Formats: sequence, structure tokens, C-alpha cells
Amino acid sequence: MYAALSKVNTNKLRFISVLQRQYTSLKTLKQSSRCTAIDSLKLEAVRCMSGGHTPSHWKSEKELDMINKVHMDFYPVPEGSWQENYNKRNQKMNMWLLGGSLFLSGTLFLMWKNDAFNFQEITDVTQIKLSGPGLKYMDAKEIPASETTQENVSHTPNPNVNDDSSIAAGAAATGAAASAASDVVKDPIPKHAQYLLIGGGTASFAAFRAIKGRDPKARVLVITNENYPPYMRPPLSKELWFSDQESIANLKFKQWNGKERSIQFEPTSFYVDPSELNDKENGGVSIVTGREVVKLDVTNKKVVLDNGWEVAYDKCLIATGGEPRNLPSILKAGPDVKEKTTLFRRIDDFKKLDSITRSINSIAIVGGGFLGSELACALGKRGRESNLKVIQVFPESGNMGKVLPEYLSQWTTEKVMNEGVEVKSNSTVKSAECENGKIVLNLNNNEQVKVDHVVVAVGLEPNTSLAKASGLETDDAHGGYRVNAELEARSNVWVAGDAACFYDVKLGRRRVEHHDHAVVSGRLAGENMTGAGKPYWHQSMFWSDLGPNVGYEAIGVVDSSLPTMGVFAKATDKDTPKAVVEATGESLRSETEKVSVDSSAAASGMKLNVPQQGPEDYGKGVIFYLRGKVVVGIVLWNVFNKMTIARKVIKDGIEHDDLNEVAKLFEIHGE
Repeated sequence: MYAALSKVNTNKLRFISVLQRQYTSLKTLKQSSRCTAIDSLKLEAVRCMSGGHTPSHWKSEKELDMINKVHMDFYPVPEGSWQENYNKRNQKMNMWLLGGSLFLSGTLFLMWKNDAFNFQEITDVTQIKLSGPGLKYMDAKEIPASETTQENVSHTPNPNVNDDSSIAAGAAATGAAASAASDVVKDPIPKHAQYLLIGGGTASFAAFRAIKGRDPKARVLVITNENYPPYMRPPLSKELWFSDQESIANLKFKQWNGKERSIQFEPTSFYVDPSELNDKENGGVSIVTGREVVKLDVTNKKVVLDNGWEVAYDKCLIATGGEPRNLPSILKAGPDVKEKTTLFRRIDDFKKLDSITRSINSIAIVGGGFLGSELACALGKRGRESNLKVIQVFPESGNMGKVLPEYLSQWTTEKVMNEGVEVKSNSTVKSAECENGKIVLNLNNNEQVKVDHVVVAVGLEPNTSLAKASGLETDDAHGGYRVNAELEARSNVWVAGDAACFYDVKLGRRRVEHHDHAVVSGRLAGENMTGAGKPYWHQSMFWSDLGPNVGYEAIGVVDSSLPTMGVFAKATDKDTPKAVVEATGESLRSETEKVSVDSSAAASGMKLNVPQQGPEDYGKGVIFYLRGKVVVGIVLWNVFNKMTIARKVIKDGIEHDDLNEVAKLFEIHGE
């Protein structure tokens, strides 16, 4: 309105100015020609511009000048021309119109995509169709109870409650269907995670500890296909077998010093419910149990779960660990043999084997490595108490023959036999069959082993099931996901633990399957996910206990095919796994190592004696594994709290002409 009035008044002034000039010219003409028509023209023009249409509204020139001056002074002079102003206003209105049209179109499109126009008259809540991003299209009444009950989305399901009975009880409860529908709508699993960890083992635990240490307000979501939050695996083949039945039922074990400890890394109260994770101001860690990630979309930064749900992420860690290998002869056997065979790896495997060994008379353990030898000693002890016959079968000439030099492997085998185990070395299983309720193992030397149950402990196969579907590279030589020295497989995707084939800046490309490596690599991956950018340089160690009296710790490349040199001494009562746990209060050797971190600093000032090789008493000692004159691996046999020294020897990587001088650092003979 303002622009229109201003434009009209301005045009009036311009028209008046033109008429005034014409009037002056005509006046001159009138004076010269005395033409009366000029007066008539002037008066008519003035009448027209004054807005009057009758003679009574005619204005004089002076009156018209005063009126127009007042009107024009009331309006400010605009910037630029009137045409430019009009164009700008027109352009602004067009932009508003375009934005509104786009918003309306987008809203209608989203409503159409989410089936918002499909109106149904429903009176029964169980008939409601549930759909949306990340949700399966299903009837509420068809949702399995395991997908909607609190135990599924919670971080700490009760391991002592039978899943089937829980589901049945939940289904029978009043309003179960309605509450199930409500749970799905509330997104029990977040649709977005700042840090997403795939796998719930030791590597994931170490990773989220590192993430929270560097980013205290971080929101971490862990997805695991197990029914338990992160827990320690080593006690499954060690201390748990030496604990009482009540402790075992509560997933607790007694350390060698008698102190009780939970197998879980953190108590239930530590974790946040997944549905509340993104609402926590200070962040937290949530565990989604009983779910498996089946695909990783690296480009769009999201994962797909086995139930079809999708979770977007900012940073992702793959810590899927490994799956126990089986024997070809067992795989080819019938279902009766498979039913009586245990592949030992998880809590459920331990519970199953613990229950079975309390009701059978004989069991065979196939495998002579760490796990097989530890289980043989543990079950041998139980066998002495319950008349359980334990037979161990392996292809090497002695226990842990792939790791220990032959003389020490043979000595270890004698220790295992002293635990009541019948050892069959240099033996492989050619075939297996079920006969009269027992499993018959046909060995390569035509010998037969008849037992009630079989445990297969022949190593791990790295879990790389995501590789093909997700476009991730695996290593043909070592297995596992191929990653760089920073443990990164792709942009914003890291791998840690047993599944990582990493580049060791000191020893080259490797893949390690031990607890301490899971801790070290998980911690490094977590730090790098928060921007640390650190390479893998820390040499992880590993350990094994054959009961409370014999144990060893190792680091580096420990391969019995390499040349070795060992220095031994007679052990004392303090040189046992039980003694070191009593001294430090920690059963995990990676933690006892931290307790004695200052031991290497004192090494340079110790008063040392030259070690002397004992006859055949391998009570305690140190074994060096060599490539040329360079030490690449070390085994500390019943020698504890010296791992920092061993790590430094390997890290230095120098040639040694006399390893006796190096052995002095470990003080195996005392002062």
C-alpha cells in the first residue's frame, strides 16, 4: 500500500510539472494570439489533477502546491528506483513460495513412505501394524517375546533363568501383547550410536574403557550374540574348575589364593539400558545381548542386525573374536556323535561340560595346546574325586609341542599324566562313530578310544563372517580382518582381538589369539577411535596354568620350530601360579604384570649370579626363541612378574653372543 500511494503521488507531481511547462508556453501564446482556448485548457487540467469532477472542487495552483507538498513530505524517499524495489519484493515473495512448496512436498512424501495414509479402523491393539525405519513390518501379536522383553534389550539378562520359561511366563502375563508393541515403538535399540562395538568379549571391554577414559561423555553401544555382558574367558579353563558348585552357579570363581571373584568384568549396575543411552547427559555404555550384526555398510556408516534392525554409527569397532574349530572326522560323523561333542569357548560351553562331567564315566579331550592341556589337568583333578576317566589325544609328541621345546614339552606331559590323565601323543582321529551310547574314536595307529563324551580343543577360526557382505579385506596367510598398524580396516572402522590381522611395527604382520592381546589391541583401538592415531607397538603376552603349581608366561614369537636356549633352576614354593596370585591378589597375568611394573627399573642395579644349567629339573627358568642371534620370543617358566624385562629384550632387537648374560636379568637363581 505504501509503495502504491507513493507511486501515485509521484506520478501526479510529474504530470503537474509537465502541465506547468505546457501552461507557461500556452500563456505566452495567449498573450501573443489572445487565444481563449488556452485558458479553458489550463483550467480543465487543474481541475483534473485536483481530484475534483465538479466545478465546486476546483483548486487554485497555490492550493494544489500546498496539498501535494504535505502529502509527499509524509513519505520517505526509497533507495534505488521504484522498479528495483518492486523486483526485490517480488523475488522475496517467490522464494517464500518456493520454500513452502518444498516443505509441503517433503512432508507428504515422508508420510507416504511411512504409510501414514493407510488408515485402518482397529479395535484390537494386537492387530496394529508396526513399521518404520529399522523395524520389521509385523503384527504386534507376532513379535517374539525374546525381541520385546526387558531381558532381551537389557544389558544383564539373568543367566540362571531358562529363556523358554521366561518367554512363556511373559506371554501369559496380562497385557503382554500391548506392552510388547509399546517396547518396539520406544526403540529398545538406539537407531544411532556414537561408538558402536560389534562383539562383547575382552577386546570390546578394553575398547569402551579406553573410549570413556578419553571421552567421559561418550555413548557406547555394544552388540553381542552371547547372552552375557563382557566376561573373562581364561577362568573357563582354569580356576572355575577348581571352585565349588555354588560359586560356579553364580559365575564366580576362586582364585588360587582362595579369594572369590566374578567372571564378569563389570557389575550389572555399570551398564545403561539401551533404550535410555542417548538420553544420558553424561553418556554411558549399553549392552545389547542375543543379537548379531550380519552386515556393515561402511559407505553409509550403519549396520544391519539379524532381526532386520539398522543402527547408524559415527565410529565402529569389530571385535567378533573367533569360533572354535572342529575336526573333519567329527563333522563327517552322524548326529549322535555331534550331540556328544563339545566345542569349548563360551560360558554356555562351560556350563554344559560342567554338568556332563558330573554324570558320565569317561571323556576324551582332542588337542594338546593351551586349552586342551588346561582342560585335561582340570578334568583330571575332578576325575580323581569322581572316578572320571580322562583321555587326551593330540598329534604332537608332548603337551604344547607347538610352543615349548621338545624336552620341556615332554616334562609337561609327565606333569599332566601325574594329574590322572591318560595321554595319547602322536595320535590323530581318523574317524568317529557312536556305538552302544558311546563315542568310538578311531586313531591313526589303529587304536580305538571309547568314551561317553568328547571335547574338541584344536584352536580357533577367526570370525570374519562380516567380511564378504561388508567388503572388508581378510588375510589369506594368517586369517582375520586385515588392518594397518593403527588397527583400522576402513574409514571409521577398527578391528581388535582375535579377529584382527595387524601390522606389528617390530615383528611384521601377525594375528594373536590371547587374552592380553585382546586387552592391548582393544585399548589401542578405543584410543584411536577417539583420535589418538597410535600404532601397535606393545608386545602382548600370554600365559597358561596347568593347575595351581605349574604355569608359564610368554611373549613374542614363541614357536618350537625356532632354535631355543633355556636356562633353568630349581623351583621353590614361591615359584607357582598360586604363590603369585597370593602375592598380588590378581589371577590374570596381564594384571599382575601391572602390579610389578617397577621390576625392570631395578634390574640394572641387581646383584646377579651366573645361572647354571640344571640336570632335568625344570622347576623354573627362561627360554629364548631365536632368529639368528636376535631374541624374538621368551617363555618364563614358573617365573613371574618379570614380563617387563622380557618385553624390553624383544623390543631392543639386538644380537646377543651370550644369552647367559641376558638370563641374569630374570634372577632365576636369586641374589
